[in-house]
Amino acid sequence: MKIATWNVNSIKARLPHLLAWLKAESPDIALLQETKCTDDNFPRLELEDLGYNLAFHGEKSYNGVAILSKHPLEDVTRGLPGGDEDSQARYIEAVVSVGNVAFRIASVYVPNGQSPDSEKFPYKLRFLERLRTHAARLLEYEEMLVIGGDYNVAPNPIDIYDPVRLNGTTCFHPEERTRLHALLHLGLYDAFRLRHPEPGQYTFWDYRAGAFDMNAGYRIDYLLLSPQAADRLQDCKICKDIRALEKPSDHAPVLATFAV
Repeated sequence: MKIATWNVNSIKARLPHLLAWLKAESPDIALLQETKCTDDNFPRLELEDLGYNLAFHGEKSYNGVAILSKHPLEDVTRGLPGGDEDSQARYIEAVVSVGNVAFRIASVYVPNGQSPDSEKFPYKLRFLERLRTHAARLLEYEEMLVIGGDYNVAPNPIDIYDPVRLNGTTCFHPEERTRLHALLHLGLYDAFRLRHPEPGQYTFWDYRAGAFDMNAGYRIDYLLLSPQAADRLQDCKICKDIRALEKPSDHAPVLATFAV
C-alpha cells in the first residue's frame, strides 16, 4: 500500500508532472495540496483515466486540497472542524478500505503565515491548534490514520538548511514549532523520520537564488501516522527528482509504503 503527499502548487500548471509521476510510482493514495482551482475546474477526467477515485475541496487561485485513491472513498469531510468562520480550502478527510483494513486519510495545507509580524501568522497558529484538537479526536478511534500534507513548519533544526540564521522566521518560528510538537506529542509519528534520521533531507526549495541546486531546503511536507499505521510502515522516501524537472512545483512528493 503506497500513500503519498505532494504540494503541487497548481494542479493545472503541474498536471503533466503529476500524471507522469502517478504512472511511475503508482501510489494507491495521493494527498495533494495547493491545487489552486475550483471544484468545477478540477481535472477529473485525466485522473479518473488512471483509475483514481477523487475527493477535492478547492477555491479559485489559492489553497485547495484533494485525495486521489485507487480504492473507494467513504465518509468524506471537507474543511477542518472548529473554524466555522474559516472558508479557506485547507483540509479534506476520507476513509479508504483495502480488504479488511481501513485507513482514515487526511490531506492538510497549513497556512504559511507570511511573516511573524503579519496578521496571517496568528491564523496559522490557530489552524495548528485546531488541527491538534481534531487529530486528538481521530486518535481515539485507534485506527489506521494518516494525516499528510504541507505543514509549513520545519519540526527540528535537522529539517532546515540553516537553523541558526533562520530561527524565528516563518516556517521555523518557535511558536509554530511549539504547536507542531504539541500535535506530534499526541502520539503521531513522522513517517519519514521513522526510517531516515540523516540530515540534509528536504521537501521544499524556494524558486529563488538557486536554492534547489544548493540544497537550501526545508522539510515541511510529511505524513503523520497513528501508532496503528506506524506499525505497518515499511519505508518512506522523498521523490526529490521531481523538483529538478522543468517548471516544477517548489515541493517534492513524499511517498510511504505500508504492509496491508
